Amino acid sequence: MDRLTERFEEHRTRLRAVAYRMLGSVSEAEDAVQETWLRLDRTDAAEIENLGGWLTTVVARVCLNVLRSRDHRREEPLDDRLAESIDVSADPAADAVLADSVGLAMLVVLDTLAPAERLAFVLHDMFAVPFDEIAPLIDRTPAAARQLASRARRRVQGRSVATEPDVARRRQVVDAYLTAARGGDFAALLELLHPDVVLRADKAAGPSREPIFLRGANVVARGAAAASVRAAVTQLALVNGGIGLVMADEGRPSVVLAFAFVDGKISEIDVIADRERLVGLDLVMVD
Repeated sequence: MDRLTERFEEHRTRLRAVAYRMLGSVSEAEDAVQETWLRLDRTDAAEIENLGGWLTTVVARVCLNVLRSRDHRREEPLDDRLAESIDVSADPAADAVLADSVGLAMLVVLDTLAPAERLAFVLHDMFAVPFDEIAPLIDRTPAAARQLASRARRRVQGRSVATEPDVARRRQVVDAYLTAARGGDFAALLELLHPDVVLRADKAAGPSREPIFLRGANVVARGAAAASVRAAVTQLALVNGGIGLVMADEGRPSVVLAFAFVDGKISEIDVIADRERLVGLDLVMVD
């Protein structure tokens, strides 16, 4: 155990730097590093060939979960998180060095990126992690991960980046998705889905009572077309401030779909049916 602790400490500075650039908060970065240690402690380290790579992958996954959680719960502004992180470390001087190494301006820009974009850019451009290793973390192909990093890089460098559809446009896309699903229109669904679209459904959403993961426009479109019965009793809603879909059972939400977009097309669908998760959502029905 002492040897494992020593090996982990050799990587702590790098892990903390990765986490800070991902999260923009000293306290959250420390939490992510601690969670990485706990996962290592529960793993047979003798089977890990590249400890540094393994730890970087784990801390990146932890940070990605935090970023996605922020999106779902309308996280407070970045400057508030930075203010809360002051003096939480046992070494304030180290915190200052860490903050200075990135800069507030950079963190503000990073905070505008989608979670997958931020992870791809930070890991590749700041820590030279290959796209082949980044891709599985965000359920994308290496080529798609490269594209995400490129988009993020252009934004960070202040170049023009194609803006995401505004709320009205996203509503049109989701409304069209619902119409196509109700009609079982496979071709129309394909037009609305990004080629690398990912669908995640919690274990309460499917008949097997196991989590569902689908990737690719064809398979996701087939699933949506087959759910025409559910779609018939589904309607548009604001889900944590974003356009989504809600199926209600006797006036109570039973299934919620939250969407993410890339280049005007649906890139991620999160299907939520777990009761505890549903209770935590901010839902407003849309006429």
